[in-house]
Amino acid sequence: MNEILDTRLMHPADQIVLVIGRIYKRGLTTTSGGNISVIDENGNIWVTPAGIDKGSLTRDDIVCVQPEGVVKGKHKPSSEFPFHKAIYEARPDIQAIIHAHPPALVSFSIVRKIPDTNTISQAKHVCGPIGYVDYALPGSNTLGAKIAQEFKKGYLAVILENHGTVVGGNDLNDVFQRFETLEFCGRSIIFGKSIGHPVSLSNEQIGEFEAQIPVLLPENNKTSYPSDEREIRSVICTIVKRACEQGLMISSYGTVSVRWKGDDFLITPTNIPRWDLQPEDIVQIKSSRREAGKIPSRSVWLHQEIYRRFPHINSVVITQSPYLMAFSVTHKTLDVRTIPESWIFLQDVPSVPFGAHFTGRLEILDLLARKSPAVIIENDSVLVTGDKLLQTFDRLEVAEFSAKSLVLGASIGDIIPINDSQVEELRKAFLK
Repeated sequence: MNEILDTRLMHPADQIVLVIGRIYKRGLTTTSGGNISVIDENGNIWVTPAGIDKGSLTRDDIVCVQPEGVVKGKHKPSSEFPFHKAIYEARPDIQAIIHAHPPALVSFSIVRKIPDTNTISQAKHVCGPIGYVDYALPGSNTLGAKIAQEFKKGYLAVILENHGTVVGGNDLNDVFQRFETLEFCGRSIIFGKSIGHPVSLSNEQIGEFEAQIPVLLPENNKTSYPSDEREIRSVICTIVKRACEQGLMISSYGTVSVRWKGDDFLITPTNIPRWDLQPEDIVQIKSSRREAGKIPSRSVWLHQEIYRRFPHINSVVITQSPYLMAFSVTHKTLDVRTIPESWIFLQDVPSVPFGAHFTGRLEILDLLARKSPAVIIENDSVLVTGDKLLQTFDRLEVAEFSAKSLVLGASIGDIIPINDSQVEELRKAFLK
């Protein structure tokens, strides 16, 4: 069973333990670094402790600082508590805060730049504009005042000069999505600079995409859940969680669908964090109608067309993984002819311009018709198809590993692919 993160059901201490665990396991903070807080309806601030291993925190380690300043708990609150308190006082709408030192965002802080979230439309949508705070002594009231002043300007994420980042939001779920998305955007830009020059979208392009109003499929009056359908739900949730844990998907972005029978299929929903997806969240699409009371992914039309047109495709994954996104944001070709096994799995991986996944556009469908199992969408994502979902996920892993090898290889020399005759040899040996 997936872990559930629901601020309506979980105690603040449990929320903090769950989220700091995810951040630590993903390598986005160290044993001693980073801190998280949540303010409750009574004004109590629940915060991670100072100097306690972030990889093994329990709810009993979380500290409660009451409005009058009384500290409840067996540890001292984080040394950065002053700026958490200052932000809550400056922004009553903020109910949770994450501060950490993920390497990609620290990289921006030490060169004193802000990640351009217009590079990826989802990052701009989730993170909004990014603030910047000049250096001050960590843990000092001066730093707290500077950060609070920046948040007063309306920002929900700021870069701290030579330090890291601070992200706020209306609950810890919202904050974690923003933190993860900003860090992912930063990594994609950095990796992209290894192979080319990241290209930004205009505000108009992003606005056009976000303004799309999906034409909702009509609801089914009655939905049945036979055992084979329920099994697909569980498989989707398992793969989504696995993708999140491996950094192949983030909370705010990722769509998975699996053909059920005929042209009917199951697909992930809109606006539910991918880390916390449950079988009951999955949306059934039957006879071109959606399961009552649920909203499928905005790309449902594309999945529907894929299943209608291509009987050999039984699963689809659309996601953002950092090394593949390096090619997406630079508009560079992912040349899998550099690695024979990658070419066997993926053949050539084409790219389509941003917007090709808009409702009614056919570029992706045309490429799938030419037997391309994977397509990169510029400044947005990668789409991977396959028979069984595990095969599709395997192709995603191979594509990401290949992209990583190319990004790393670019730093040590010119990338040299295998030649046409060697590719033809592979075709005859493995693609009969």
